[in-house]
Amino acid sequence: MLLCFTLPLMRIRILHHDRCFDGACSAALFSNFVRRKLSPGADLCYTGLYHHSEQLFDESLFDGDTNVIVDFKYSPSDRVTWWFDHHQSAFLSAEDEEHFRKDSTGYKFYDAKYKSCTKFIADILARNFEFDSTPLADLVHWADILDGAQYKNAQDAVTMPQPAMKLNLIIESAEQSMSADVIPLLESDSIDSIVSRPEYTRVFQNLYEKHLQTIELIRERAVCSNGVVFIDLVNSKLKGYNKFVPYYLFPDSIYTVSILDGGYRAKISVGSNPWAHKTPSHNLADICEHYGGGGHPGVGAISYAAQEFDKARTTAAEIVELLSQD
Repeated sequence: MLLCFTLPLMRIRILHHDRCFDGACSAALFSNFVRRKLSPGADLCYTGLYHHSEQLFDESLFDGDTNVIVDFKYSPSDRVTWWFDHHQSAFLSAEDEEHFRKDSTGYKFYDAKYKSCTKFIADILARNFEFDSTPLADLVHWADILDGAQYKNAQDAVTMPQPAMKLNLIIESAEQSMSADVIPLLESDSIDSIVSRPEYTRVFQNLYEKHLQTIELIRERAVCSNGVVFIDLVNSKLKGYNKFVPYYLFPDSIYTVSILDGGYRAKISVGSNPWAHKTPSHNLADICEHYGGGGHPGVGAISYAAQEFDKARTTAAEIVELLSQD
């Protein structure tokens, strides 16, 4: 069993997948570990990370005395002390994976079998560092459900009856990222109390209204053929949408392929229907990796440079054709 050292007061930088419920929960859980066991009183700073077409880390990001990456790709930088991830596409290169395999610090962990990085971190900290995450059990529970797409049905996923589902919409879709504000609250408050705050209630109501409008937009633009839903949303001004809407509108579908203008990137999203009548046979992470992207077996994404929409459409068409053969 690894024994955790106690750090003196210092600045700890936690880098996490931004606009992601699991990324925020992972950061909150590790923050709790820092405060209760690793370095009580430490100055915790947060940086949200996005997948870019370049897929490279800027060393200036690692400006803490201790730097931590959760729910995001691996960096071989000597400045990174802790790392946790569960994505199949966790390594940018074979060299990065080899660097991880040779790591002897005992503070870098990877397991693609986990539905959520939050649950993975909770289990690792309990097993290796005797850390009890029971006070954040609700956080771990909901991160596993939402990141693992373990909703009861498409209607729940789209109508968002539970507080965690509402907070997920806020984290993913607020005009400006709210992760840095939400993470400390996730550590100290219940999810219900967070979404009940007037400022969060207002944000949710505004986003939910836009969500309802997005459902109608997708209804208009989506084309379903051979079990594959294709949606081109490039000129819609949408930067994202609830990925379960296509399965709510087309319950017999198996896959979705969509194109979005992410502002700084042309994004292709590829997903599979968790409630499909037929088990999807394609590993979507493998498909996305072929085009420089990645993800999980059931969901993935590809990022091209801003304005590379023709390239994105060509790639999307190839993926639709491949998935149509399922």
